[in-house]
Amino acid sequence: MTLPRAGSAAGQAGLDAIVADPAGALIATDFDGTLSPIVADPAAAYAASGAADALARLAGTAGTVAIITGRPTAEALALGGFGGIANLIILGHYGAERWENGTLTAMPAPDGVGVARRSLPGLLAAAGAPEGTRLEDKGTALAVHTRQAPDPAAALDSLREPLAALAADTGLTLEPGRFVLELRPPGTDKGTTLRALARERAARSVLFCGDDLGDLRAFAAVRAMRADGIPGAAVCSSSAECPEVAAAADLVVDGPAGVVRLLSALADALGDRGQA
Repeated sequence: MTLPRAGSAAGQAGLDAIVADPAGALIATDFDGTLSPIVADPAAAYAASGAADALARLAGTAGTVAIITGRPTAEALALGGFGGIANLIILGHYGAERWENGTLTAMPAPDGVGVARRSLPGLLAAAGAPEGTRLEDKGTALAVHTRQAPDPAAALDSLREPLAALAADTGLTLEPGRFVLELRPPGTDKGTTLRALARERAARSVLFCGDDLGDLRAFAAVRAMRADGIPGAAVCSSSAECPEVAAAADLVVDGPAGVVRLLSALADALGDRGQA
């Protein structure tokens, strides 16, 4: 499988650096909308066909392969079928949880999450949240989904202000996504986590795949690392719901299936390099 070319010179330099020096590469990806399709019920968001195989191949060659997700780590493991992949790191709750080689470690949730958890049902009722609005409790974060509401965009807009007020009262951050508003601890985002992992692993190149607004911070981290002399590429799993993510990417692929093809092509390229 042929590795596609990036649409920017800097992104292509990142891909070239990964292929030239696999041991120094950090290859990271989001889960929902990137490795798995967006579906009405997040509990049914199984990984796209071939995702686990592509990650397993990369984990056997690249220096670091990671999934960085807002989901609890256990959910990503179960939905992706990733439990048997050696050398894969899964950073759940934006880095508050870490799974590696069968061991899970986690930071405790701040008090503000508990306060918000108790307040949210009454807040949603008072705000007139329409039928189909769903609350997802992630343990260290709380997400309000409107995808199943009759008018998802209008429902999201109507809840933005009361949820922002609750976030301010509880010391949390309100983060938007694809028909979702999430309350989570400040300082927990994919960009911060990606940069911390790159430092920990002494990465000499980096790639990140994402699809949603929260992934823009990881794209920004890739650009910041490039400015520091670490080649990198940002890849968008395309979606009509978030065109700004595609605009910020070095390479755009066709949804989760396109991400799997990209990762498989990258595994082919690294395998060829390893046999040279």
